[in-house]
Amino acid sequence: MYDFAIIGGGIVGLATGMALLERYKDARIVVLEKENQWAFHQTGHNSGVIHSGIYYKPGSLKASLCREGSRSMVEFCQQHGIEYDICGKVIVATEEKERPLLENLYRRGLENGLKVTKISAEEVREIEPHVQCLEGIRVPSTGIINYQQVCQKYADLIKINGGDLFLNTKVNQIITTQNGQILETTNGIFETRFLINCAGLHSDRMARLGQVNPQAQIIPFRGEYYELKPDKRYLVKTLIYPVPNPDFPFLGVHFTRMIDNSVHAGPNAVLSFKREGYKKTDFNLRDFTEIMTYSGFWKLAAKHTDQGIEEMIRSWSKTAFVRSLQRLIPEVQSDDLIPTHAGVRAQAVMNDGKLVDDFLIVQAKNSVHVCNAPSPAATSSLEIGKAVVTQIPEPLHLTRKSSLLGR
Repeated sequence: MYDFAIIGGGIVGLATGMALLERYKDARIVVLEKENQWAFHQTGHNSGVIHSGIYYKPGSLKASLCREGSRSMVEFCQQHGIEYDICGKVIVATEEKERPLLENLYRRGLENGLKVTKISAEEVREIEPHVQCLEGIRVPSTGIINYQQVCQKYADLIKINGGDLFLNTKVNQIITTQNGQILETTNGIFETRFLINCAGLHSDRMARLGQVNPQAQIIPFRGEYYELKPDKRYLVKTLIYPVPNPDFPFLGVHFTRMIDNSVHAGPNAVLSFKREGYKKTDFNLRDFTEIMTYSGFWKLAAKHTDQGIEEMIRSWSKTAFVRSLQRLIPEVQSDDLIPTHAGVRAQAVMNDGKLVDDFLIVQAKNSVHVCNAPSPAATSSLEIGKAVVTQIPEPLHLTRKSSLLGR
């Protein structure tokens, strides 16, 4: 029998495995992942940004864990030789009506303890010469990284420190017993005293399999990207973001220089008819039916009808997508862009139609369920792992050990 079983081998599940091995010396730990590689879904399809934490409500888990996570992620990369670049980013206002929103965002950054600065349009162009704007915010602590490399190192450290790792292992059933749980999987049966659910796009389903109601349902949103052709990469030096709509949960299409020096533009945010639906044509009857029969989705859709229509237009019209990008860099033309990968965001939505705005960690008897961990979860992963572990009742048969991160 294992002391701890983690469902999900994305960046949060693997970080939680590391945190457990930091805290407990003799624990038997297993991580179960249904795909044939680590970080296959949200982590493997994200934009590779080390976020600063400027957007998040002061005092929220997202704000505190992202700020601390940004620091600990950089330290982790330095210790383990993982390439990263703290290149900074600019957030720019392109219309007069955005100036008050930019000011509010600037003040939020200060409240969150960040070293952000307001800069003029001329100062923005010193950083990003091709940007057209009225004014901006400089966020120096934002960076870029390959999170799949980070996840592989997490997995290596778990294995080195005695944890068990299983790929191609899908959990089909969770049976609660007096001593813990029995997990029926495609790779046999696993028994555990304590279960940690980090299943991302399927985290709500795993919670319900374990007889836990997270009071929310995952709604998948696909984010589609274009990539600048190599001869147009000079247009973007770092990261360029618009002022986000405070009434809409996504940041708007933006430019991101990746760690491999490519430049991605996007994403939009459209409803996906499949939880793992990376193509426009992807469809899953169960996933679709769950969305269409969930009252929380329809309440959410009613609040954001106009924005939803705009996102769908951008999805099917490259011209509309390019127009959004030209608000930031007028020189960008349709021929400069080629389609690239898409990602799917696992967004928890409550029954009343409200988005779960913060990380959602649900405690239950002999289990903890991470039921909402979209961006900035990758940046915050080391700190989320620690936060999850602090919610586990102290097992009397386990003793603490020194940090495997060397801090």
